[in-house]
Amino acid sequence: MAKLWLPVAAETAVHSEKTPVVTKKPERARILFVDDDPLIAGSSVALLEDLGHEVTEVHSAREALQLLEGGLLADLLITDHAMPGMTGMELADEVRRTRPDLPILLATGYAEVEGSQVAGVPRLAKPYTQEQLAIEIARLLPNDKM
Repeated sequence: MAKLWLPVAAETAVHSEKTPVVTKKPERARILFVDDDPLIAGSSVALLEDLGHEVTEVHSAREALQLLEGGLLADLLITDHAMPGMTGMELADEVRRTRPDLPILLATGYAEVEGSQVAGVPRLAKPYTQEQLAIEIARLLPNDKM
């Protein structure tokens, strides 16, 4: 058996200005989550549901468009970028034509979409933590959803 000795901190942790702190848990938001990888989608949906959100999970941009065109009410769209058939940025462009008010978050590990902020679509780099996800959601949703 090994023992690990850790020093007792004399002060509490201080957050830097670069690291926003989410001080309250957001209210339940309706999130449409799009990722072609079922394992990534499943784990991300679990993180979102653990934060208290209602999540609709789909595995293609076409499925997401069909749901939105069919009247699905969503407060936020979170989409992967690299998907067969239609990328996340292409999905964002399509959604913006009919739902310009719907906040969109591009969750991806691909560096080539680094400039997505310019197109008005914030990017969350994979892999991400639940805290990072919560921070981005807090930034994107209006105050009445928080």
